[in-house]
Amino acid sequence: MRPNVTPVLLLAACFLAVRALSHVEEMRSQERLFLSSLGLSERPRPAGSHQPRRHVPSPLWRMFRRSENIQARESDPCTVSEYGVRGNIIRYVQDQGRLMSGWSSSCQACLEKQLFFNMSVLQPVELLSLAQLEIKFHWKPFRSADLLQGPRALGVSLFKVLRATLRGANPQANRRLLLSQSVQLQPEPASITMDLTSLAESWRTPGRNYGLVLELLPLSTDSKEFLPFHPGNSLPLEPAFTLPLIQASLVAVSLNPHQCSSRQRRSAVHLPVTPSNVCKARRLYIDFKDVGWQDWIIAPQGYMANYCHGECPFPLSESLNGTNHAILQTLVHSLDPHGTPQPCCVPIRLSPISMLYYDNNDNVVLRHYQDMVVDECGCR
Repeated sequence: MRPNVTPVLLLAACFLAVRALSHVEEMRSQERLFLSSLGLSERPRPAGSHQPRRHVPSPLWRMFRRSENIQARESDPCTVSEYGVRGNIIRYVQDQGRLMSGWSSSCQACLEKQLFFNMSVLQPVELLSLAQLEIKFHWKPFRSADLLQGPRALGVSLFKVLRATLRGANPQANRRLLLSQSVQLQPEPASITMDLTSLAESWRTPGRNYGLVLELLPLSTDSKEFLPFHPGNSLPLEPAFTLPLIQASLVAVSLNPHQCSSRQRRSAVHLPVTPSNVCKARRLYIDFKDVGWQDWIIAPQGYMANYCHGECPFPLSESLNGTNHAILQTLVHSLDPHGTPQPCCVPIRLSPISMLYYDNNDNVVLRHYQDMVVDECGCR
């Protein structure tokens, strides 16, 4: 009998495995469908836990907390009041450039840094409302000589790269000056901002993004003379003074017209807790940790999504928010319960939420999503 038992066990094991696989595939399909409704092509998978996460910019935290504020819920979720533009997606696109291997050929005392922002993170459907460049300079002198001999300011020049430079060609011929100013070096961080919306829009076209070049010239106290970063035109083991830390990011505000309607936020709805079998909104809290999304969603950790459940009995009361069609359907159902179903209990009023998360490029994104919270249900 034992030889007959083994095939049965194998068949049962295969059946269970197929069912488990089918369930996993169904879960993945539902996940893809939900991510698509959020405007994401796939589940973001940011840098692993062994790598440091990118710091969440404080302006994004402020905007997120403001969106969570009860007083702010009457405002339009598709307008970014901090920048005065339309949009429901705010990205801090990080700089993927590098320090140039050599020093500037046009300025023996200058240091050059490439800036590159990947604008392909925007979906084709998104309308770019604003792209603002922000460059921060952090100077923390480690030696007393830096305070006495180091520069007091930096001459900053920003160039747009028009095309790729061929080997042996003069890179200056492929650049156009966008900005030139000086920045005082102080213990407190200094910053420069510039509107690059039209340029960033052109970067969305494949093959058009050649980045920017940042040229830094250390200036002496009177801002007319300059001090070299180091003696000569070679890279020494130790520069003449401590170089400032440069952090560049591009704030990109965009609007997805399919996810933004003219509806505004409404005040928070407090659902009753009294038990009832009639159609109404029921409490449902979604914890992103339960669905395995805690590694890319920064905030909130979860939210009260709610759902609709209950019967639509005859006669429909005014509190059930039934349409004329639903009222007639309940009447027919009362006469022919087997031939005509009851109306369905469905959401009739929804509100948005804001989410702060990492995308696949480790950029920090603040996004406002419509129709995420069930506020009210009705019979339809």
